[in-house]
Amino acid sequence: MSLFLLKRFATLIGTLVGASVIVFLVLEILPGNAAQLLMGPDASPDAVAALTIKLGLDQPAWTRYWQWIGGLLTGDLGDSYAYSSPVMDLILERLALTVPLALLAMVFTTVLALVVGVTAAARHNKLGDVGLMGLTQVGIAIPNFWFAILLILVFSVQLQWFSAGGFEGWGEDGGGILGGLKSLLLPALSLAVVQAAILARITRSAVLEVMREDFVRTARAKGVTQRAVLWTHVLRNAMIPVITVMGMQFSELLAGTIVVENVFYLPGLGRLIFQAISNRDLIVVRNCVMLLAAMVVIVNFVVDVLYAVIDPRIKASDI
Repeated sequence: MSLFLLKRFATLIGTLVGASVIVFLVLEILPGNAAQLLMGPDASPDAVAALTIKLGLDQPAWTRYWQWIGGLLTGDLGDSYAYSSPVMDLILERLALTVPLALLAMVFTTVLALVVGVTAAARHNKLGDVGLMGLTQVGIAIPNFWFAILLILVFSVQLQWFSAGGFEGWGEDGGGILGGLKSLLLPALSLAVVQAAILARITRSAVLEVMREDFVRTARAKGVTQRAVLWTHVLRNAMIPVITVMGMQFSELLAGTIVVENVFYLPGLGRLIFQAISNRDLIVVRNCVMLLAAMVVIVNFVVDVLYAVIDPRIKASDI
């Protein structure tokens, strides 16, 4: 087990290093003057030169890269040009909304997908199976932002059950935890609908494949009910492809918040990235993109570890 984790951890570190190099090259080495971009085309040469020195752009590329990596390791990400505040504080403030939003959307995705996928597999080639798969096909075709607008029209404008947008925080002034979760409910549903439809189809296929195994027929012959066989024996053995897709989907949910947070006017990481791009605040964009890349890599690492927990054969074959 230790060798398995060591190999996966080495892959994690190598991928993070590669991602940092790519992010740096894209935003720092490409032709163009970042200081000129920040100041605008009408800025005086003296102002551009002063900002170039302030941002350290007059130093060699490799020096700037190592300074950036050192800042990532120590938590010193520099100061935002547009907000005039530390980038780390901005990111932490926005993550307090984006991470709960992505987690809530992942919960909705998982619950809906497992229920629909297992139910459809249990009714294979019957009316329930065809109907549920038809609904998932519709779910896959619906864009997140369009579904978000539809939810606002129905539940905010017509029924007036939820706010159309905004987030007042997790404190008592903003309604506390329940108030915060209520504000994130519609955005989480709009993020989850497409991912749940995809995951439900994967779950159905994986469950149908496992249901053909000999141990399933043996369990049924011993008198175990179909419900117990499906949820106790079949689902666990079908979870390898399901968890693979779930890991990728959580990464997509984090990235998908950029659009949904702007639709619901939520002050999360996605909206911060959008505003930083609009304000040409490259230092914020660079660190936020690296953070999202690191989250994707870490999620994949966790998925690899879960493989070994669910199926010990993977751990043994790797060693």
